[in-house]
Amino acid sequence: MRQLILFTGMLIALLGVGVTAAHAQLELDVEAGAALSGYNKVRIPGDDGTFINFAESLEPTPTAFYRLRLSYTINDKHTISALYAPLTIRYDGTFGEELRFFGTTFAATQPLDVRYQFNSYRLTYRYNFPRTKRFQFGVGATAKIRDAEVEVNGVTKTNVGFVPLINFRAEWFAKEKLSLVLRGDALVSTQGRAEDVLLAAQFYPNRLVTLKLGYRILEGGADNDEVYNFSLIHYAVIGGIITF
Repeated sequence: MRQLILFTGMLIALLGVGVTAAHAQLELDVEAGAALSGYNKVRIPGDDGTFINFAESLEPTPTAFYRLRLSYTINDKHTISALYAPLTIRYDGTFGEELRFFGTTFAATQPLDVRYQFNSYRLTYRYNFPRTKRFQFGVGATAKIRDAEVEVNGVTKTNVGFVPLINFRAEWFAKEKLSLVLRGDALVSTQGRAEDVLLAAQFYPNRLVTLKLGYRILEGGADNDEVYNFSLIHYAVIGGIITF
């Protein structure tokens, strides 16, 4: 219910901004595929927990994912979009030493069942510079709500917060109906870092449908007294965009 309320609010804000535009287009962008865990380094609390790399010390479960993005572009220059990007990865196995996690101690070699959730809700504005024959580029800003949870054998640490990011999108048109797209949100600060970047080939069978195939990387984290977590997720992406 919390996820639905957040995403619905973002859609209302998105549609409310563009409803009076004289020349605008609405797009629904859907992605799906496989999410593979690279490293996932965790210490909770950040100053006193046991350091563990879930992806190295335990066994990740293969994970399917999906993402939904609704975009509204005004006069080919101003794009406002809302993104819903849920992600849950599970790990299981045993850890070779005692694990102190969020006030609970698990004995060495005790079977562990881990659920790692990293849901993302984003509202983005991007300015698109005039397109040339072969190239288009845009840059803007993203307001992200991070809805994260780490659960070990039923003991759960939640972390919900706001993250500002730089948004960018670059597209190179190799042919009339084929292009290469690099797009993402990223920022580095003293509190941590975040990068969510897609590289994809896009095919345009007609003016209303776009098909894409590519690779996405999600990386970053934070290091403070409350939580230490840096993770790397690889995505094999297939998707499509419908223009209304």
